[in-house]
Amino acid sequence: MKVLFIGDIVGNPGRKTAKEMIAVLKKEMPFDYCISNGENSAGGTGITYVVAQELYKAGVDAITLGNHTWAKKEVANFIDMESRIVRPANYPQELPGKGSTIIDGKLGIINLLGRVYMDGIDCPFKAAEREVEYLKSFVKVIIVDMHAEATSEKCAMAWHLDGRVSCVAGTHTHVQTADERIFPCGTAFISDVGMTGPYEGIIGVDRHLVIEKFLTHMPVKFEVAKGVVQFNAIHLTIDDKTGRTLEIKRLSKVFSLQ
Repeated sequence: MKVLFIGDIVGNPGRKTAKEMIAVLKKEMPFDYCISNGENSAGGTGITYVVAQELYKAGVDAITLGNHTWAKKEVANFIDMESRIVRPANYPQELPGKGSTIIDGKLGIINLLGRVYMDGIDCPFKAAEREVEYLKSFVKVIIVDMHAEATSEKCAMAWHLDGRVSCVAGTHTHVQTADERIFPCGTAFISDVGMTGPYEGIIGVDRHLVIEKFLTHMPVKFEVAKGVVQFNAIHLTIDDKTGRTLEIKRLSKVFSLQ
């Protein structure tokens, strides 16, 4: 099984970039499933129903979220009906949505939210145990999106789940790391997949607004940057009989949208 995992999609530029690159990679580097983190895909923060449908149409099979899950109020009205969207499993279980899903009866996906330098939330390690135990009854291949700030917390999760999931892919920082590897028992890991969206901003935001905030310490309304874009992702080759990852490739491209 080959899986493409796209780093945090930011706003309209990110959606257009993902659409273009998915079409290109289907020919150059074929994959069976495409997963993307979409928690910033609508206007730079949150996700809407319309945006989710746009991502599906572009070729995304499943969408993971993160700390901006509830940024758009309407998400609570449709997330329960969307089997292809997962929000952090360590949110309180009574909240709308689910922390894991299965695509085509073959691919399990788990979304987790870190706690280091993030808002207080339930333990991601205990949530991972619960979700992995459930998914293992149905699938061999499991991908975990660990949406977290601290590299140490993401790496700890990967070691904790080594041999029990196919990949722990870090998201959230919007900066792709060069530490992709496969652990001894077959679990692939990267601290952060990166970001898909504006390249000439600051982690996707108009750089002038970010600099203004640093200079003045006054409230500033952030806006998605414009101009040149970047695409960050990983491409996984997984033994679907054992769930072990055989290869992880880091993908990065900067270009101008036509």
